[in-house]
Amino acid sequence: MAAGNERLRWQQVSGVLRVLHLERLEQRFSRRTVQAGFNLVNGSLSIALVSLVALATQEAFIFPSLGATAFILFHVPLAAPASPRNAFCGHLLGALMGLVSLYLFGLADASSAMATGVDLSRVGAAAMSLGLTSCLMVVFRVPHPPAGATALIVSLGLMPHPAQLPILMSGVLLLLVQAWAINRLAGIPYPLWRPAEQTARPSTPGLEPS
Repeated sequence: MAAGNERLRWQQVSGVLRVLHLERLEQRFSRRTVQAGFNLVNGSLSIALVSLVALATQEAFIFPSLGATAFILFHVPLAAPASPRNAFCGHLLGALMGLVSLYLFGLADASSAMATGVDLSRVGAAAMSLGLTSCLMVVFRVPHPPAGATALIVSLGLMPHPAQLPILMSGVLLLLVQAWAINRLAGIPYPLWRPAEQTARPSTPGLEPS
């Protein structure tokens, strides 16, 4: 598994280098150095593009858990958590469960925990948001670890308004579009929606996971 991921990451990097006619970097530097440089440039560009949209619109398109999502999308692009379905649905569940928790604990109009500190209501909201998000990602088979951070961002009051949800999800979509473009450019069959193993493997009666 580890060797397969390593080959896939190198295919991604070398594919992009070929498209940009920068193959000479492969002979001049070690693979690890080239991959580290690729992650530096690509990771910076990924978040910079979303941040520029946030700057132009003055809306919260950028939020902390997108950084973890970006790493997964480009480091293990064919893993299930990196698929558009899992990333989009995971963040959506996290944001919704964060909002639900805020309302259940009477914190919808409260200032953020960063401004007022943490009390028992905030502890309950944070715990419930993460628990519900984790539960529903398993129920709907859309595991995406950074979504847990999204749940906490909302339940801690950093993005507490329902009107921010479409903006938050637009930020996720922007990152997914870039991930699709970069991975396909490198010749990696990054999925349009479902994880590759889900689209490739036919269902067999009696062998479906419970």
